[in-house]
Amino acid sequence: MKVLLDTDIGSDIDDAVCLAYLLAHPDCDLLGITTVSGKPLERARLASALCRVAGTDVPIRPGAESPLLVPQRQVDARQAGVLDRWEHETDFEQGAAVELLRQTIRANPGEVTLLAIGPLTNIALLFAVDPEIPSLLKSLVLMCGRFLPGEDAAVAEWNALLDPHATALVYRARPPSHRSIGLDVTLQTTLAADEVRSRFRAPLLEPVLEFAEVWFDDGAPEITFHDPLAAATIFEPSLCGYQEGVVEVELDDPDRAGATIWRPGPAGAPHQVAVTVDKDRYFEHFFATIDAASPGPR
Repeated sequence: MKVLLDTDIGSDIDDAVCLAYLLAHPDCDLLGITTVSGKPLERARLASALCRVAGTDVPIRPGAESPLLVPQRQVDARQAGVLDRWEHETDFEQGAAVELLRQTIRANPGEVTLLAIGPLTNIALLFAVDPEIPSLLKSLVLMCGRFLPGEDAAVAEWNALLDPHATALVYRARPPSHRSIGLDVTLQTTLAADEVRSRFRAPLLEPVLEFAEVWFDDGAPEITFHDPLAAATIFEPSLCGYQEGVVEVELDDPDRAGATIWRPGPAGAPHQVAVTVDKDRYFEHFFATIDAASPGPR
């Protein structure tokens, strides 16, 4: 599976967990990593630290630092505070994230899964710069949105909220496959801090655990595996159940900007959203994948 990852690693810890999973998966050919949101250079360095531990050289490019139109609400990447304990690249070709995505997809037409697990600024810019790109993907997989009916249905999920205009642009695109793993489902995949500390023993998870301690120090009692679930569905789609339909993104009401409005539809509708998850099988798959990996030296 040829995969491109767009991430805001360094804020919520699950981005780092997701990248570790991709680096560990034997069937993942990770062609590139782009970073998005505040301090994209620091986020690129965090991604580099994990790639060094995995013993692999993946092209990494810092991307957009600011949303398309709204102010930035995610200005820091606090997990970068532990980078001095891990080898990592320090210099990156800045301003080249969209071009890395564009060139890689064009070089592999119909073969690349684009996995976006942060605000969708880079992806919206990519689709705007080269409108043919969505049609050249194998699939687009997002950790974005909330879709199931309920009292929070009108509240935007964080990735969708941070750049609502980018979110709207991306959901208007029509790649061959457009899958969203939303908050309704990912909130079912949590591990308490003590369990994380006891289970994150594999070498590839050592830096992730250090990043996680920053997350826990900020008051989080657990890790929710939002992003790695989205990644896992690329390789094991049956971990989730799905519905097809149409997603629209609220832009007119500033109090609901970025809210994903879900309308189930017939087979062949443009969007697919996760509606269920087999949590036990997911965690079994995740840790089996990580534990089976043999990373290079630190």
